[in-house]
Amino acid sequence: MKSMILLAAACCLAINALGQTLPATRNKFVVVAHRGNHVSVPENTVAAIEETIRCGADYAELDLRTTKDGQLILLHNATVDKMTDGTGNVTDLTLAEIQKLQVRSADGKVYRVPTFAEALEACKGKLNIYLDFKAADVPETWKQLQAAGMEKQVVVYLNEKKQYKAWRETAPEVPLMASLPDEVKTPEQLEAFLKKIRIAVLDNITDPAMLAVTGKYNTAVWLDVQSPDEGPASWQAAMSKGIQGVQTDHPDALITWLKQYQSTK
Repeated sequence: MKSMILLAAACCLAINALGQTLPATRNKFVVVAHRGNHVSVPENTVAAIEETIRCGADYAELDLRTTKDGQLILLHNATVDKMTDGTGNVTDLTLAEIQKLQVRSADGKVYRVPTFAEALEACKGKLNIYLDFKAADVPETWKQLQAAGMEKQVVVYLNEKKQYKAWRETAPEVPLMASLPDEVKTPEQLEAFLKKIRIAVLDNITDPAMLAVTGKYNTAVWLDVQSPDEGPASWQAAMSKGIQGVQTDHPDALITWLKQYQSTK
């Protein structure tokens, strides 16, 4: 994707050069569970959040969308076709209609599409949210974060340029994450970008010269390592870049590997 974009046991706190404070984390090397820990349960469900908490990851990456009647739910795709037994665009279905649907699963258990409020309740005090801000109203999202007491347990990933301004106006203190725009290709361009845009985390930067710039501005870099062959080789390759964290489809296995790897250092 190209875009503009406390825990009691926590031990790590990051503040970038422009004063944005990232949520505290359990792990020194940040572990983000892609769509929640969905190895054995469906993605973007309360069960996936609970599995993320159980395995000790730092964040659940959750996708936020809006129903026809303006309610916030978790779902990656713009339609319910892939993940549920229903059909149609999220924006054409009411919350009541979506809540009647059953999320597809391999274990035969019944899972539902959760509301954002349900996700916040499951995460509060236990887990940070990497909020992939697909399609939602910024003031309403912030209102629900505040109501849940989750203001300091979220990083918001931006998918559109206009989202940056909306978040900065609504909640200036919230740490924002983005991918670099296509036109930012050199260290000089990256430095100009970071001087102008207050971003706490960038994703998928691996060039050493570019990483030197992110380090200068204390901007975290998290890599996406999820792939069909994800494992120790891809984790080691990511860590060797000197970045601060990864998004993974196998958080449980990664955390086990990290403990073994770090014990040898």
